[in-house]
Amino acid sequence: MPKISVEIPGELLADLDEHVGDDGKFVNRSDAVRASIRKTLDLLDEIDARHDRLDAASDEASDE
Repeated sequence: MPKISVEIPGELLADLDEHVGDDGKFVNRSDAVRASIRKTLDLLDEIDARHDRLDAASDEASDE
C-alpha cells in the first residue's frame, strides 16, 4: 500500500484523535483517514450521478 504525507492543522488532528483508539471508532489514524477519504469520494460520486456527470468522469479517468 502506498504511503503519503500530509500536513494537518493541530486542531483537526486533535479532533481526529478523539475518534481513534480503544474507545474510538477507528484503530489508528490511518484507518480514520482512509475511511474519511472513502466516504468523501462516495459522496462526490453521488453528487456527480445526480448531475449526470458520473459517466463523463469515468471516461476521463480511463483515458489517463
